[in-house]
Amino acid sequence: MKSAFFYQGVMAAAGLMLAVSSQAADAPNLSNSAFQQCLNTLKNSSQFRGVSASTFERYRPSAPDPSVISSLNYQPEFQKDVWDYLSSLVDKERVEDGIRAKRQWSDVLRQIESRYGVKAEHVLGVWGVESNFGQTLGKKPLFESLATLSCFDRRQSYFRGEFANALKIVQNGDINASDMTGSWAGAFGQTQFMPSTFLELAVDFDGDGRRDLVNSVPDALASTANFLAKRGYRSGEPWGYEVKLPSGYWAASNRKDKKSMSHWRDQGLTLANGSPLPYDLSSAGLLLPAGKDGPAFLVGKNFDTFYSYNASENYALAIAHLSDLITREDSSKTDFITAWPTDDPGISRQEAKDIQQALLNAGYDIGAVDGIIGDNTRKAIKEYQASRGIFPADGRAGKKFYNQIAANRATSQAPASAQSADRIGQLIQQQSPKASSTQTQSAAPTTIAPTARIGNARYRRERGTDGVVRLVRVDEGQ
Repeated sequence: MKSAFFYQGVMAAAGLMLAVSSQAADAPNLSNSAFQQCLNTLKNSSQFRGVSASTFERYRPSAPDPSVISSLNYQPEFQKDVWDYLSSLVDKERVEDGIRAKRQWSDVLRQIESRYGVKAEHVLGVWGVESNFGQTLGKKPLFESLATLSCFDRRQSYFRGEFANALKIVQNGDINASDMTGSWAGAFGQTQFMPSTFLELAVDFDGDGRRDLVNSVPDALASTANFLAKRGYRSGEPWGYEVKLPSGYWAASNRKDKKSMSHWRDQGLTLANGSPLPYDLSSAGLLLPAGKDGPAFLVGKNFDTFYSYNASENYALAIAHLSDLITREDSSKTDFITAWPTDDPGISRQEAKDIQQALLNAGYDIGAVDGIIGDNTRKAIKEYQASRGIFPADGRAGKKFYNQIAANRATSQAPASAQSADRIGQLIQQQSPKASSTQTQSAAPTTIAPTARIGNARYRRERGTDGVVRLVRVDEGQ
């Protein structure tokens, strides 16, 4: 759907939407005088009819934000395969968070399901994928982002409408201006609505007279259910199922080509575990996200509503899969029954953090240990691979590299190519007291050296309760 969630769809194809701005290229120089002239024109334009002059001037940005233009034009060096995309969004940690959220908000979810007819776990799937159950809302000031996008580069007309709608939201009193932060493209709140979608579909479910998708979980979840319902969600139907293709079967992946379940039964398809196909879908299309040798799915109308939230089949599959695992309340196995056609599967967020910590221990300046594999981490992986004769040195953070670096992560050896890091590592090593059994068993990490600088970042060396010495960044990424 190239409308309110168009740019979220773009981000889904590239990776996690809220993480993109941190991977953007160097920001361009933007003329503030041209920006202010653009704003003067906007406030009197037809798109801003309904926004008072006082509201416009009160929240008028004093300068553009060049970083959002970088994000708009960002072309990632690495595109995610579907197994990488799914493993980063649907892992043990997220399933367990979803199960806790399901129990915590059970009464609200039952009321939402009764009113909108949308299965509770499907709403939770959106919430989990969009903001990690409210833990990652985005920090970009929306007025600055949308105003900048309204005046520079591509799609200015689209963003001007979103800028005007963001101002209307605050003017209407639904959300405080201080809470209007989100992604670089303007999505905000617990389930990442664009301003135009907010005005169309947001609801006040907690009865306080405001539609607050930032601070009110009931409002956010009910608004998401309302969105899905208005996009054609069918109550009582599953999104679809993982299926098994008969031997030698060939068909194109085309979820839009819906056929009856009798048709698919006659073709020899079964559920992935071999059981006969049920008849609880009125019709379904075949989805083969990795070709005929990978997991196969029959998907119905409710899968299409997930897709309409964010135009990516992989994104919709992440919601579908997460919702199934939350329904079963089982985080022990997050893979599909059929394996992905790769010898290097994706990794969980915790495994990504382990890789980043190991690289940091080895002296690579990869930034924060946040579980998001971006350009800095991939560059460090390539250097690590090259310095140790690992071929190909492709920078891929998959299971193979995880196993390789996990075997060496306790050694904390500096990379041969990072001379400055090596010198600092030697300096810290000389200043560090030797480990003792008392230190190894300490109840908290122990600082064993003063801080030192690697590149543009500052670190200290700490010995953890497990006895492993790690470099810990202390400049908070500044």
